[in-house]
Amino acid sequence: MAPGRLLIVSNRLPITVQVQDGQVIVSAASGGLATGLRTYHERSRGVWIGWPGVTPDLAASQHDAVNHALVERGIVPLYLTDAEVHEYYEDFSNGVLWPVFHYLIERIPLTPTTWQTYQRVNERFADLVAAQYRSGDLIWVHDYQLLLVPGLLRRRLPEARIGFFLHIPFPADEVFRILPWRREILEGLLGADLVGFHTYAYVQHFAAALGYLSGIEPEEDRVWLDDREVRFGVFPMGIDAEAFRQLSVSSAVQEELAAIKRDVGDRRLLLGVDRLDYTKGLRQRLVAFERLLQDDPSLRDGLRLIQVAVPSRDAISSYREFRRELEEMIGRINGTYGTVTSVPIHYLHQSVSSPRLVALYRAADVMLVTPLRDGMNLVAKEYVASRIDDEGVLVLSEFAGAASELHDAVSVNAYDVDDLTNKMRLALAMTAGERSARMSRMRRWVMAHGVDRWAHDFVRLLEQEGGPERRPTSATTLNEALGTLRGATMLAILLDYDGTLVPIASTPDLALPDPDLVTLIAALARRPNTIVQMISGRPRDTLDAWFGALPIGLWAEHGVWFRAAPTGEWESVLTVPCCAWMPEVRAMMEEFSATTPGAFVEEKRASIAWHYRQAPRGYGRAQARELRLVLSKAMVDQPIEIIEGKRVLEVRSRSASKAAVVQRLLSRDTPPTAILAFGDDRTDEELFAALPPSAIAVHVGSGASLARHRLHDPAATRNFLRALIP
Repeated sequence: MAPGRLLIVSNRLPITVQVQDGQVIVSAASGGLATGLRTYHERSRGVWIGWPGVTPDLAASQHDAVNHALVERGIVPLYLTDAEVHEYYEDFSNGVLWPVFHYLIERIPLTPTTWQTYQRVNERFADLVAAQYRSGDLIWVHDYQLLLVPGLLRRRLPEARIGFFLHIPFPADEVFRILPWRREILEGLLGADLVGFHTYAYVQHFAAALGYLSGIEPEEDRVWLDDREVRFGVFPMGIDAEAFRQLSVSSAVQEELAAIKRDVGDRRLLLGVDRLDYTKGLRQRLVAFERLLQDDPSLRDGLRLIQVAVPSRDAISSYREFRRELEEMIGRINGTYGTVTSVPIHYLHQSVSSPRLVALYRAADVMLVTPLRDGMNLVAKEYVASRIDDEGVLVLSEFAGAASELHDAVSVNAYDVDDLTNKMRLALAMTAGERSARMSRMRRWVMAHGVDRWAHDFVRLLEQEGGPERRPTSATTLNEALGTLRGATMLAILLDYDGTLVPIASTPDLALPDPDLVTLIAALARRPNTIVQMISGRPRDTLDAWFGALPIGLWAEHGVWFRAAPTGEWESVLTVPCCAWMPEVRAMMEEFSATTPGAFVEEKRASIAWHYRQAPRGYGRAQARELRLVLSKAMVDQPIEIIEGKRVLEVRSRSASKAAVVQRLLSRDTPPTAILAFGDDRTDEELFAALPPSAIAVHVGSGASLARHRLHDPAATRNFLRALIP
């Protein structure tokens, strides 16, 4: 039987349909989803279902022309009435869900009344998808406008494989619980087999909401509903990076770039490219730029900020008011700080062509991507992909999903105007060598993690049907992996410690390495053409005491500290100062420890952990859940992540991630030809997600994992490693 198709379902299509002077005009749509998936859709045999942007009351000939143009592109339209567009899309999706999911709850209307229309339009989408469905097809539903569709499809198509991806943040559960329809939304999402998010933080928020509102206790990154498994995954969306690279060297861009440089002259250029939206931090950005000019009058003739504000949701009153406020600010700043020869802010309330956009990216000395909250923000990646000269500085908000990947950007608290001003100043003063090194590392990452990989990874996992048993990998498959690893010309072995090489102990200090383990690791380090690195949540002094004499790389505190060799010094890899939030977190954890027998606090350099391994199981889990809620609420605007491990709740700096280990390894002058990575808990999933597709990832234990291979316990890990020693 022929393989099934992929049905992509989204509110908007990758094209825009307009009727001008009686003629139907079909053009490519803008926006992250349309841009990101258009190429993948065109290369596949799938169908894209969505609203074409026009109402059904067209003349018969126009209606036929639209349908013909869409069919040629593999698109099935769902026409919405003017009333549905207003109530479902503008009033509810963008007037209620958008501000809640972006933590701007003061913008929610007091009496939202269009929930029924939202339900009805989601029903219409589900009906159309069910009508298009053939046995064996995969269904991939997208974004917050269609949160109910997976559940509605599950009732219509019980055996279908259904995926859902959220392109915006999933908020902390105490914010999500504001919605009166919170349970209905969760029920809709749980109709999917796989629910995807940009970052681990969003997965954690979703899991917390499930635990609080549905009484469901997520098992690692999945839940069981009767005999059906719903998995949660982290899939950071990429861009068509190669297309941006090619466009950046085109003659059209070169001409635009030359014109921009002639106009800018000797001035330094700062650039912002955003949809005109109150979540993008535009007011804070303008105030920070104004302070630069205020603090240093010499900059008034030496700086220019080009702010492109792409029109967005002009039919919504709050957006019209926001535009008015923004344009008044720009007029005031230009009037105050403009000179005879220069206007500091050039404001464009318009879309710009692709060549002009890439030319602006190429010309900008500093790119400002400073949203108050953003699911990913692909503009940051577009800028990086366009900088084939390895020049320019990216100033990136901590609250954008892209910050979890682009660690070499200048990180900024987008709410803090002083921090914004200082980071702009820092970016302008950065040396050429540092600019080049940072941009080069980011470009390698963006080029290797494009939109095709994002879509492929999601679809591949959606195709895999889960089962109630998670069996260890067969001996035959393990032997095949060993053969591949033995034949590698340069092998890197990445080892977690607790739960991977030694069993989890009741307290961290009891999990000492035994002599056999030390001997095994030493033998691996002596293996020809082999790099061994241990990546642990343990502090530096512990790893030094246990493994400091071995010729291996050590990563402490989940990637915060790195020591390359026994004679080397420990270096911090944090990109932002740390950690002003820790005393407040410690106080909350100690308060919970006082009322939870057996619980204790472990403090590190960039993280602090609350262990409850010795607490009564049910009570410890309940206290951990309550502590997580308290921390989420108290630290909502702090640059931290709350990680739930095996009977431990850890709060860490957002800059800390085991994914950084992989980035550093791949950026070596001679990167390894094969990578073998082991891990057992959620922090190791960050490392697995960052590995190249050719790597061999091994999960130890029974939990859910992105790793393709699984071993039963630490003893099996050691046996596998021994088989690599000549």
